[in-house]
Amino acid sequence: MTGIIVRMWGRFAIINRWCATHHRAVRRLRRAFLAVIVAAVLLTGGTVASVAWIRGGAEGHIFTEAGVPDEPVALVLGTKVEADGTPSPFLTARLEIAQRLFTAGKVRAILVSGDNMHAGYNEPEAMRRWLLDHGLPAEKVVMDYAGFDTYDSCARAKRIFGVDRATVVTQSFHLPRAVALCRHLGIEANGVGDDTARRYAQRWRASSTREYGACVKAAVDVLSGRDPVHLGRRETGVDDALRDG
Repeated sequence: MTGIIVRMWGRFAIINRWCATHHRAVRRLRRAFLAVIVAAVLLTGGTVASVAWIRGGAEGHIFTEAGVPDEPVALVLGTKVEADGTPSPFLTARLEIAQRLFTAGKVRAILVSGDNMHAGYNEPEAMRRWLLDHGLPAEKVVMDYAGFDTYDSCARAKRIFGVDRATVVTQSFHLPRAVALCRHLGIEANGVGDDTARRYAQRWRASSTREYGACVKAAVDVLSGRDPVHLGRRETGVDDALRDG
């Protein structure tokens, strides 16, 4: 009888240990699940708030080409350049808008701002070459080689090139963020957006989706007041282009 009791007690102890171990595992799983839920709620809330902040900052400052007010400068934001050095369709569409704005007398100089992170890739040079090939005077096109993202392009336009007023040119899905950033960084900015690149549906959808995360980054950049990746001395290229007429 005693042996039976001992064996039963041993089995009970094993079951008790199993239950205790699994109870701890269940509690850890619940805590992890709760942490995931809280993180998702915070991320969603932060994204919604950032998008609303961006749209609010751009409200009333997005126009058609025909309706945009005259400004001294068009700020054309860079994007992909092909392997042969020519602008991608998205970038070409931006340059076409800038060309028409200049021809119509709605801007008097064009600042092209993009990525020249290494010698083999040069967005501003490709943009300038396209504009010159399409009839713009060389003295009216100014290059910013350190526009590594939208925040840097806007900050450098203000702090390095002395731009106080501008028409920002990019795709329409990107335009609210670009205009809002420039305005928050001290430029009285309006914007004109391209919709012709919608025909590249897959890239358009992917880029539009990325805007949600980009809005969060934009809010963090403005709140942190970070400096652009590169600053440097004041440049007079825009001043010279405007002074020449």
